[in-house]
Amino acid sequence: MCSPNGPQDGAPVLLEPGALTRCRHRVHLDATYPDLLAAAPENTGVKQRQDAAAAQREAVRVRLMDADPDAWVRIAPDGPAGQRARATLEACRDGADKIWGAVLPTERDTGRRGRVEILLRDVDGGGYIPVIVVNHKVTDPGTGATTTGLFEWAPAVDEKRKVRAQLRDQMRLAQVHRMLERHDLASPALLGGAIGYGADCVLVHDLSTVLDDYDERFADRIAVARGEIATVPSQIGECRSCPWWPGCREKLEETHDVSLVASGSRADVLRERGVRTIEQLAAWEGDAPEEWPHNSFHDTVVTAKAWIAQAPLVRRHDTVTVTRADVEVDVDMESYQEHGAYLWGTLLNVAGTSVYRPFVSWDPVPTVDEARSFAEFWIWLMAERAGAAAAGKTFAAYCYSRSAEDKWLLDSARRFAGIEGIPTVAEIREFIDSPQWVDIYQAVGDNFVCPNGKGLKKIAPIAGFHWRDAEANGEASMSWYREAVGYDGDPDLTQRQRLLEYNEDDVIATKVLREWMSERAVAEIPHESEL
Repeated sequence: MCSPNGPQDGAPVLLEPGALTRCRHRVHLDATYPDLLAAAPENTGVKQRQDAAAAQREAVRVRLMDADPDAWVRIAPDGPAGQRARATLEACRDGADKIWGAVLPTERDTGRRGRVEILLRDVDGGGYIPVIVVNHKVTDPGTGATTTGLFEWAPAVDEKRKVRAQLRDQMRLAQVHRMLERHDLASPALLGGAIGYGADCVLVHDLSTVLDDYDERFADRIAVARGEIATVPSQIGECRSCPWWPGCREKLEETHDVSLVASGSRADVLRERGVRTIEQLAAWEGDAPEEWPHNSFHDTVVTAKAWIAQAPLVRRHDTVTVTRADVEVDVDMESYQEHGAYLWGTLLNVAGTSVYRPFVSWDPVPTVDEARSFAEFWIWLMAERAGAAAAGKTFAAYCYSRSAEDKWLLDSARRFAGIEGIPTVAEIREFIDSPQWVDIYQAVGDNFVCPNGKGLKKIAPIAGFHWRDAEANGEASMSWYREAVGYDGDPDLTQRQRLLEYNEDDVIATKVLREWMSERAVAEIPHESEL
């Protein structure tokens, strides 16, 4: 049975490196109540990300080992961890050049547990360099990153890439390095590598710059896990996917904890000033704390007042303004991970009549057919724009939180450049930089303080819109898409229809929200001075 004061009696506390960037209170709960954690319902989004990461690792493994099969020792992926750890040490001591699927011996005394996709023998310095395979981007366009090719370790400054900071990757590499040191198998070069999404290079990390931070973090988290340091709940971004969140939220609501309206580091700043409850924050007078980390402090105080008044939105101004036009098109894009944008949904609104039109490819992305559907969407959108101009009418196209649409508009133009109907990057830029491309998410933020967040699923119901599918959300749509295109079996046509209805509801939601802002919001939403 679990003890409320620490882990199960006699059981060693072991930490994966992922715990080093995780909520400290979650680390405590995970270690103290492992049985409850194992019985918690599986988070669909987390499971999808795990499956995608496993698929990425396997694709990289096949590519690397097929290119030079004789250079690799593969540790059997099945069987007891202890057996795999012994096989890893044996391969290292035999001087294997490249090891895939390495598992290092569990350290019951220090509490470390670690594994790594690749160990590369350091030919010059001896020992091994750890390389991880991840399913997120590790570089961005730019310069200054140190990279090497996939098939030969030759680090050099890359003039085309800059580092995309990923602390979790650095902590994982640092933990493996420390575990290699224990067996005199760590490379003195103090380097590690990460193969990210796209697998077009290895980002080289200088571990000498992160080992001190790693040691400090590990010492703290292992002490927390062992019950030597007390923790309390506090709301942060991680809470959204944490299995412990319902219990933590209940405790925070009981005490009106300030993190419910000022999460993360903002709550830390307020507590240092003696502000621990929402009521104390709502009563704040004077200037913002000098060290206030981000977001408007004024909005945070208004959010506290709204929480007390149970107001879902608060008006900033006497009036509510949003761009309107004679010809309005709502746009919502659906993508599958980083593989591609398979659906551009549109809602054409003219003279009180609305027509939904999807531009879709049901070939699993990435696919050349994606270029066809994107070109058709772009040609249609520009025709509506030109038609409005020719008729002397105003035109506006709307989306909700434009970053995703902008990314896939630009990426699609680059990826499919030269294919018939595909616009140039300059043409995309001209459109998205024009006042005719309107972000309703930005308009909501300009007009309202949003105590419960600005997501479309949070705001549209206030305007009276509700989705037909109660399970509709971005993460669920990923599972629907896999079934719709037959990733794991025959294509499911009912899931295609489900995705189209979900996309149609999204574009209708932005239309309803925009009309509500124009017509009813002033009468229905209190001004911040009224709280």
